[in-house]
Amino acid sequence: MDISLSNIFLRREAESRSLSAENFRGEKGRGGMATEEETLSPGSVQCARELGQTWKVSPCAQIPATETLTIMNNEGPGVVRHIWITLDSKYYRDIIVRIYWDGEESPSVECPVGDLMCCSWNQRQDILSLPINVNPSGGMNCYFPMPFRKHARITVENDSPSDLAHFFYTINYTLEPVAEDALHFHAQWRRSNPLEYGTDFVMVDGIKGQGQYVGTFMAWQQNNAGWWGEGEIKMFLDGDDKFPTICGTGTEDYFGGAWGFAGQNYSSPYMGYQTVAGEPGKTGARHTLYRFHVADPVFFKSDLKTIMQAIGWRSEGRYLPLQDDIASVVYWYQTEPHAAFPKFPERNGREII
Repeated sequence: MDISLSNIFLRREAESRSLSAENFRGEKGRGGMATEEETLSPGSVQCARELGQTWKVSPCAQIPATETLTIMNNEGPGVVRHIWITLDSKYYRDIIVRIYWDGEESPSVECPVGDLMCCSWNQRQDILSLPINVNPSGGMNCYFPMPFRKHARITVENDSPSDLAHFFYTINYTLEPVAEDALHFHAQWRRSNPLEYGTDFVMVDGIKGQGQYVGTFMAWQQNNAGWWGEGEIKMFLDGDDKFPTICGTGTEDYFGGAWGFAGQNYSSPYMGYQTVAGEPGKTGARHTLYRFHVADPVFFKSDLKTIMQAIGWRSEGRYLPLQDDIASVVYWYQTEPHAAFPKFPERNGREII
């Protein structure tokens, strides 16, 4: 049952648990028990040296270069309700979040942490949407509910040459029955840099199963001057071939804006746009955009492919196929098992230059 202000007072058969560096196993009655020997944050031991156990001995985790930290490895059934993360923004493309449901070997979520949380270009951005909320300064929150029946595993990989000294996180989840028709949460990151001339940017392809598409995040760098958002989103559903069932009318239209955004930033519950660097319309300008289909999910029964055209303008009023640096995260729910994701790009393929 979903929780809202209209039913928050109803009794439920659920137990609350929370994972963090202060209770990395999420055990009942064992938060704040870290000692000098058990801390995930050795530097904090000195801060608490006069006070000892229970006094913020392990507030964050260290993730050495090239290593992976498991931040959730718990039995179900249950629902992940809230994930909060903060870290140095220079690691936004280098810390890779992967989520595995019910013992699967292939992750259902595989994204750089910044893009997953609608913050790209290694810069902090305030995001005021309902599913993803990012607050000053770099407090990243995800409220997508994520049910699991048997087991949930979340890992964070530091795919950089530098140690990450301070990785703060909290995962709030409930132990409770999960309905038979509950779908699993998925998210996938892709990038084309630059996009090949005359091609569409493929946001996601090869999704097999039944489910619903619930969100899009995009990070877009202009490699040409002028307006860059004339392209249309296209969603190919359930066997669509050359022509999609859903076809938009323009990039800014899909993200809830109009007329080239008129140079204005906005962040709202379901849609948002920001210029992150440079001047809109100038070569090198960097933008972020999001749209969450909370009130209007896109339902598919067997398969899904989503693309975004990249179109600008050239002389004589002609369309210009763009060769921009474009990345995206697609969020969806579906039945399992899911189709294997494409090979995740290596660090050079994710680098922001």
